[in-house]
Amino acid sequence: MFLNRIKSLITERQPDSILWNALKQGDRRAFAELYERYYRTLYNYGYKLMPDTALVEDAIQDLFVDLWRIQQNLGEAESVKFYLFRSLRRKIHRLAEKENRFLSVDLLTSPFRSDTTPEHQITEQEHEQQLVRQLAQALKQLPERQLEVVMLRFYENFKTGEIAAIMGITDKSVRNTLHKAMTHLRENARYLAPFLGLLLFFF
Repeated sequence: MFLNRIKSLITERQPDSILWNALKQGDRRAFAELYERYYRTLYNYGYKLMPDTALVEDAIQDLFVDLWRIQQNLGEAESVKFYLFRSLRRKIHRLAEKENRFLSVDLLTSPFRSDTTPEHQITEQEHEQQLVRQLAQALKQLPERQLEVVMLRFYENFKTGEIAAIMGITDKSVRNTLHKAMTHLRENARYLAPFLGLLLFFF
């Protein structure tokens, strides 16, 4: 047990801030760890902005090449995730020749739980899966900017100021856009009350 504890400490996930500072010192392993840690998340976000696999992959590669190239000039990053999202968005817009658009929406993790019979659990699971699909459809009907704000706020857990910096808009615009999105969902997707209740709790 003691040896297992030592092993877990050795292999413990390093905080982003530690890896970032190590990257600034030229640590290749820290660079590789950040790449592996964020590649999939960045790809998912980038593909929502521009559903072009090659373009998104090129943007991510360019982003990390730049990180390594300017490593010694990197500043402090309170949130590495925020820095990477903002940088990727800028690169995608530079690479893209047309307006960004959303063609896919990740599904929310279901908030439902059940301690009843297996048959009842199956019924509830089918019901919540239907709600998840309906929520995805409702989100796809939002204007592009509203959808991006919702995704960054509720799926990626960014704060208002961070969303504003990522998208290049003001804090007030973020709040107004989020308000419009939630109003639209309330008015046009009343059957999604279980999910909207969770979102509105944070809103």
